[in-house]
Amino acid sequence: MNKLSNRIEAIEESATLAMAAKAREFKNKGIDVVSLSLGEPDFKTPQHICDAAKNAIDEGKYFAYPPVAGYQDLREALASKYQKENNVPYKAENIVVSNGAKQSIANAMLALLNAGDEVIVFSPYWVSYDALVRLAEATPVMVKGGIENDFKVTAAQVEAAVTSKTKVIIFSSPCNPTGTVFSKQELEAIAKVVVKHNLIAIADEIYEHINFTGERVSIAAFPGMFERTITVNGFAKGYAMTGWRVGYIAAPKWIADGCNKVQGQITSANCSIAQRAALAAISGDQAPTYKMVDEYKKRREIVYNLLKEIPGIKSNYPQGAFYFFPDVSAYYGKSDGTVTIKDGDDFCMYMLEKAHVSMVPGGAFGDPKCVRLSYAASEKDLREAMKRIGEALGKLK
Repeated sequence: MNKLSNRIEAIEESATLAMAAKAREFKNKGIDVVSLSLGEPDFKTPQHICDAAKNAIDEGKYFAYPPVAGYQDLREALASKYQKENNVPYKAENIVVSNGAKQSIANAMLALLNAGDEVIVFSPYWVSYDALVRLAEATPVMVKGGIENDFKVTAAQVEAAVTSKTKVIIFSSPCNPTGTVFSKQELEAIAKVVVKHNLIAIADEIYEHINFTGERVSIAAFPGMFERTITVNGFAKGYAMTGWRVGYIAAPKWIADGCNKVQGQITSANCSIAQRAALAAISGDQAPTYKMVDEYKKRREIVYNLLKEIPGIKSNYPQGAFYFFPDVSAYYGKSDGTVTIKDGDDFCMYMLEKAHVSMVPGGAFGDPKCVRLSYAASEKDLREAMKRIGEALGKLK
């Protein structure tokens, strides 16, 4: 009798959260761990956003259940943002606000997928894509972009992976874990494949603000894509609001209505006070976000240059988000005399135990040759982490 459901048995614990938990265990023992495992800004939520939440509490009007899809004024502000900044004509009826972008994706998967459906997942991918497809009892089909192509999947690869069972494609740009940003031309080519085969695209744009290319493009803006794109976004990364748990989708009304139905049965609406904070974030002063992005850009340069100094590590040059996804497979098979590194899991445990630096194995993201490290940490911590990594790797023969 003591057996979980097949759908739960088919998925694994989030690797990023698991490594973060291991790092906390070490810290609780008094060990000085530099944590580069979680994709969490090290900045505080900007003050004007916090003030909006405090004011909402003091007003005393936001104590009741909000509408399941979110407050009307927030949904209108989000639609307006996409009209002005992304050239996509969303309206409030197209928006569903959820408890983080992760729930937004889960809602979409549960609303759209049936057993037997296939979902093309651009790999490397955020760890939860695979799990959420399986949770919806569909089949993930991994299409891999290699480091030699900046980890980018091409339109030709997508076309080759389409079968009669394909219903959805899902990708992120800027990408977690690689920092890859698809260009306008690359997205346009992918969009043509989606339209040709009557698919639905789930475009995860949670890192859209942390984009160093100077070009912000939504796949929903291309011809024929408005009616077949679910745009996922949120406030965690660009506004340092991870704990506030506010994400959203923008999608054709029939899909938004389906997601609203799913959410109504699982969690109901997002927290009323968090929504007031989100409204202040999207409609208020953007200067704190720009300042954070400038800082991430500086950190990218620091980490990139330090990684280049470590023999055997290969890395792309990320154009967005706040991650590096280096290929560390040159160290597989090497040993310090007591520990032998067989794979990415061993590599990350070796780093945690010997260097006291936490990272996440790349296998969880679809590429076992790599590991993910977040540079959403202070310059001091990043320099210390790179120093420790270099020293620990120097002991492997």
